[in-house]
Amino acid sequence: MAKEFKPETLCVQAGWTPSKGEPRVLPIYQSTTFKYDTSEQMARLFDLEDSGYFYTRLQNPTNDAVAAKIAALEGGVAAMLTSSGQAANFYAIFNICQAGDHFISSSAIYGGTFNLFSVTMKKLGIEVTFINPDATEDEINAAFRPNTKALFGETVSNPSLEVLDIEKFARIAHSNGVPLIIDNTFPTPINCRPFEWGADIVIHSTTKYMDGHATSVGGAIVDSGNFDWDAHADKFPGLCTPDESYHGLTYTKAFGKLAFITKATAQLMRDLGSIQSPQNAFLLNLGLETLHLRMPRHCENALKVAQYLEKNEKVAWVNYCGLPGNKYYNLAQKYMPNGSCGVISFGLKGGRDESIRFMDNLKLAAIVTHVADARTCVLHPASHTHRQLSDEQLIEAGVRPDLIRLSVGIENADDIIADIDQALNA
Repeated sequence: MAKEFKPETLCVQAGWTPSKGEPRVLPIYQSTTFKYDTSEQMARLFDLEDSGYFYTRLQNPTNDAVAAKIAALEGGVAAMLTSSGQAANFYAIFNICQAGDHFISSSAIYGGTFNLFSVTMKKLGIEVTFINPDATEDEINAAFRPNTKALFGETVSNPSLEVLDIEKFARIAHSNGVPLIIDNTFPTPINCRPFEWGADIVIHSTTKYMDGHATSVGGAIVDSGNFDWDAHADKFPGLCTPDESYHGLTYTKAFGKLAFITKATAQLMRDLGSIQSPQNAFLLNLGLETLHLRMPRHCENALKVAQYLEKNEKVAWVNYCGLPGNKYYNLAQKYMPNGSCGVISFGLKGGRDESIRFMDNLKLAAIVTHVADARTCVLHPASHTHRQLSDEQLIEAGVRPDLIRLSVGIENADDIIADIDQALNA
């Protein structure tokens, strides 16, 4: 289906193709278990010799249909759903890294991911080096070590809104024999398809624009199928050498281009169990059906709001890559010519305290720990999502202490601007 149809059609049609007499709408397979007629049938599933379902902790038909839709949208060979975007980030790295390994990440990433990489994964013996995404290729190359297993970045970083030069990062990753892993949450595949620029694995927090209605926490990992693990077999023993927990099966030999997602499912999901519930996958699918309609409206509204803020004398600075004067405007035009996302960051001339007063005066926009859904919402990262970081760490993550993250919804743009205007004047 991915080759036949354009993204708009894939949003509506991909993933679920009912047979005669089956439900037209993707059903919720709300079952923990699945029946088989013989013990041998079940045994073959446990040995990964047959494909099928036996326990929802590993796989579920509802989830797989939605994962297939996301894979089609990104142009990948396979995908898996996770219980959250953070679980997707963790699985994508942990699937190829183990204790004693190292990976490199852009420093301009979501605060929760920064913490996952720098604190929690360090406890597991996996070390990360953060690099400035705008650094030169030579500077980034200098961070690589013999035990480096991946390079990571966000297409549009949350909340600093820096645009990653995907081609540059892909070139660096591949010259060092490792995959490029990209978090594509903010643009979604409607506005950017990182595989077309050389990325190998794409991650989403489906909680955001994909769900689009703030109903369901979830994540997804998509594999392009393009990275040649066997060409760097010494770096990736988990994929390229026998797995004793599956009778000596080798993932690259048994599953080819599906090796990465199969290992993540059969090994990590089996042992860690961060599965998305079928109910949430069903709701995610409803969101995906209108993703191609919502993203242009988010971008259109956000540009109008950014243009208003840019002209307002009470505003100290505005960061939105759709503005021609923005540092990342040219990169955004290259990778996301139809728009990036609906998220804007800005600061007020009164600094941190003034930012908080402004937010408390908003009436239409709600203060919530969320971003990228149909409703306009606002957050002060230094006080909320990033409050575990020091001011120095905030700056390193590209988050100014006065930064306000405004997620522009799909309401009428004039109403959103009027709300901002009254809050600034209050």
